[in-house]
Amino acid sequence: MGGIFATAQKEDCVFDLYFGTDYHSHLGTRRAGMIVYGSKGFNRAIHNIESAPFRTKFDKDFHDMEGNLGIGCISDYEPQPLIVRSHHGTYAITTVGKINNTEVLTEEIIKTGSHFMELSGGTINATELVATLINQKDNIIEGIRYAQERIDGSMSIMILTPQGIYCARDKLGRTPIVLGKKPEGYCASFESFAYLNLGFSDYRELGPGEIVIMTPEEVRTLAKPGSKMKICTFLWVYYGYPSSFYEGVGVEKMRYNCGAKMAGRDKDRDIDADIVAGVPDSGTAHAVGYANASGIPFSRPFIKYTPTWPRSFMPTIQTKRNLIAKMKLLPVHELIDGHSILLIDDSIVRGTQLRETTEFLYRSGAKAVHVRPACPPIMFGCKYINFSRSNSEMELIARQVVAEEEGAEVERSILYDYANPDSDRYHKMLDKIKEKMGFTSLAFNRLDDMMDAVGIDKDKLCTYCWNGQE
Repeated sequence: MGGIFATAQKEDCVFDLYFGTDYHSHLGTRRAGMIVYGSKGFNRAIHNIESAPFRTKFDKDFHDMEGNLGIGCISDYEPQPLIVRSHHGTYAITTVGKINNTEVLTEEIIKTGSHFMELSGGTINATELVATLINQKDNIIEGIRYAQERIDGSMSIMILTPQGIYCARDKLGRTPIVLGKKPEGYCASFESFAYLNLGFSDYRELGPGEIVIMTPEEVRTLAKPGSKMKICTFLWVYYGYPSSFYEGVGVEKMRYNCGAKMAGRDKDRDIDADIVAGVPDSGTAHAVGYANASGIPFSRPFIKYTPTWPRSFMPTIQTKRNLIAKMKLLPVHELIDGHSILLIDDSIVRGTQLRETTEFLYRSGAKAVHVRPACPPIMFGCKYINFSRSNSEMELIARQVVAEEEGAEVERSILYDYANPDSDRYHKMLDKIKEKMGFTSLAFNRLDDMMDAVGIDKDKLCTYCWNGQE
């Protein structure tokens, strides 16, 4: 994933940029960067944040930088923001999104005589690719539109120029950009909560494909929003911070709604749970919603240790991520021993961590572990925002079970049937997952209930990873 933040102010903006960017640290684990523009021109800092938090790495830059315009990012992959010099002048650019047709676009650009300077993990830096596409056109607005049309995937963009900051939300609004305002100027942010403690108040959200230019005096629309939206539903379920909102819907409230929906479905099931618990952190709010609706007490039978292991410390190697995720959960044995636990996690992707958590609960004396993931089985790899680190759909536990039943090559229509919660194949898949994972019982949140929990027009929600529908 990744997070982006920008601000344009009548006075020095570095304090707000520093903390506004830092508030996106839950969205990325590898790189972070800030660029400001002031009387001395552009000033950039990029650091690796795999082994230390953002503020530690950028403390010196925070004291050395000055300027009234700035952009910052937290990135899971490529170093950014980048400084680019072209016929548009010198500008800085940062992005969040995913490009599926990198090779095709790269080959086309190289054939024109252009070349690339940045490599990230042996591949073209996605942000540089976006800048190169923008530079194909006569002005920045046409360039942004061209880049978003050519990219297969999604792309939200911020461009810092001496005249102001261009902010462009993905053409289908898959990722958010929300604006804040205070007397000193404006800000633009992926996460809406990132600016509240900095004195900004909510101004408005950009619509899908909308392009604005932000200066200390105003935010002016340069390209009107489109009518079609496909915002990622997983932002509410998992990735979004609890105090954020997207399209006017709060993350924490949506998760309460999800829990209540699951509790309603369980009324007709014979569940012997005597406590409800959430896998911290994102499972907790779903569990509170379930407990409130069901009347089963909420409890915290394990606690996540975060003083030295926040999410930004999670390594990118999956085996190490699994180990540290396991080390971070500390048991409260008095709340486990002898109890039947209804456990809610945000999702089951590979299943490794949740299986180990379940085994840990049994070893700690739990009588039963009933599992309720807050979203449906993930059947398809994300094509749009990189929410999962799975390199192959066959890493998904649901697809592994399907392959065991149907073989590795499965027709799309059969996968759709497995994704249908009213089909025999779906229930057979759940039985297999329950058996593999060692759960006492298993019931996923239904897609229709999850979408109802968001509460906006269902046509505006991207649900590709669950039902394969584009």
